[in-house]
Amino acid sequence: MASGVRWNEAYTDPSSDRRKMLEMQTEQRPGALLQFMAKLPRAATPGVIWNYNTGETYVLGALVRAAVKRPLTEYLSRKIWSQFAMEQDATWWTESPGGVEFGGSGFAATVRDYGRFGQFVLQGGSVNGKQVVPQGWFSAAGQPKEVGGQVIPYGYMLWSEPDGAFRAFGIFGQSIYINPKRNVVIAVWSAQQRPTGSALLI
Repeated sequence: MASGVRWNEAYTDPSSDRRKMLEMQTEQRPGALLQFMAKLPRAATPGVIWNYNTGETYVLGALVRAAVKRPLTEYLSRKIWSQFAMEQDATWWTESPGGVEFGGSGFAATVRDYGRFGQFVLQGGSVNGKQVVPQGWFSAAGQPKEVGGQVIPYGYMLWSEPDGAFRAFGIFGQSIYINPKRNVVIAVWSAQQRPTGSALLI
């Protein structure tokens, strides 16, 4: 979120970059979003300004997919979903049939499996004593980071909360809250009529 790329995340602005990204999601054109991201102008030097950017999470997902040489869905299933005995299959929106998964949106699972994923995080990324995610990574991911001299309540894809807790948020009210000190996980599966300015329907 600090690459310096100019990005407008406003969900309700029809001309925002996030809305353009949504249009590309529905068009299902292979490679369209990476081409879009590559053409965005620079607003600042990398590491100087923090700006929430769903497009960057898509790029991150594409990088992971290229690094592991397999779809993110398959990688997630093999490394975590099947290992942690999730009850149901999850779904993940792709840019086109067989294309890259949208790293920043379009992932859906049951509330019980969201809770199980929160438990996986609470356990520090281990399954049956086997460390799947490097030890200490989730603790670091959930803590505030300093960008350009400003402390941001956001780590690596997770929002920091009081008491050393952290949370994953979706724009329509869904969330996973993890508090390692209290040994607590709270999964919320809800809906809002709009991404901003509307009450939760739980």
